[in-house]
Amino acid sequence: MGKRSIKENKTVYQLSREDAGFTRAQASEALEFISESRIEKIEGEKTLPQPDEILAMAKAYKKSSLCNYYCSHECPIGKEYVPEVKSGSLAEIILELIAGINSVNKTKDRLIEITADGIIDDSEITDFAQVQNQLGNLSLTVDALNLWVNETIDSGMIDKDKLAEVKEKMSRE
Repeated sequence: MGKRSIKENKTVYQLSREDAGFTRAQASEALEFISESRIEKIEGEKTLPQPDEILAMAKAYKKSSLCNYYCSHECPIGKEYVPEVKSGSLAEIILELIAGINSVNKTKDRLIEITADGIIDDSEITDFAQVQNQLGNLSLTVDALNLWVNETIDSGMIDKDKLAEVKEKMSRE
């Protein structure tokens, strides 16, 4: 059994590995194509991980949020276009989702007015930006719900195959 790290300021990758109960050697074995020394370099921020390594870590460590973390913090394209999704409890996410939907519902008529002519003029730009922010917040909340579902699947509390089967059946109806 490897020794436990006492290092402060651990990276998300090291914390995820440790939360999964793996030493670096055990992680390397579970990850198959990533060596123990490569894991150490990634965790020590001496090298950036590759997307395929993140996917493998997320699966082995049962930590779907690693993918969003990588995309929003380390991928050059993702840092520009992918927001960080914060996980929360299902109740918090649902309440935020309902609040977001209510907020968008209140401004939908204004959005129709603004966009009806296909032009957003100077008198409409402030209201349009407000609607755009509301939609962005709603999108993040939907992403948080999807992350919660993935984390719940990772933990074994939702059967991934059963969920896929039900969704497939619903798409055919």
